[in-house]
Amino acid sequence: MSDDPTIFERIVAGEIPARIVYETDTVAAFLDANPLAPGHTLVVPKQPHERLGDVPADEAAAVWAAVQELVPDVEAAVDADAVTVGVNDGEAAGQEVPHAHVHIVPRFEGDGGGPIHAVAGGRPDLSDAELDDIADAIIGE
Repeated sequence: MSDDPTIFERIVAGEIPARIVYETDTVAAFLDANPLAPGHTLVVPKQPHERLGDVPADEAAAVWAAVQELVPDVEAAVDADAVTVGVNDGEAAGQEVPHAHVHIVPRFEGDGGGPIHAVAGGRPDLSDAELDDIADAIIGE
């Protein structure tokens, strides 16, 4: 990660104007400047943590609490039919700003967007043994 502050750090510091829609001591949320839909909101920890695994548990809980509070407000504000909540965790996943953040993207009937399952393209064909190995690796066995 660069020593230069990210755009999110600069927004949190008040150096770059943003449409802040939620703020606490540890979390800020603002409208995305390049939205995928009206009301597209980003929720960030104020401290600059690059990846989800870098965010301390108390800050992660505060981010998720903000997401839970904001989802119905965002949906109502733009009369959306639903929302997609997502995180791009790492450059290979499409993370463009190296500061952990959650997207709240309002969705509308017929908007052309697909389910989150479509994000990775084709689905892998995994055997039961491969699934067992992956589960064991996650558990740490």
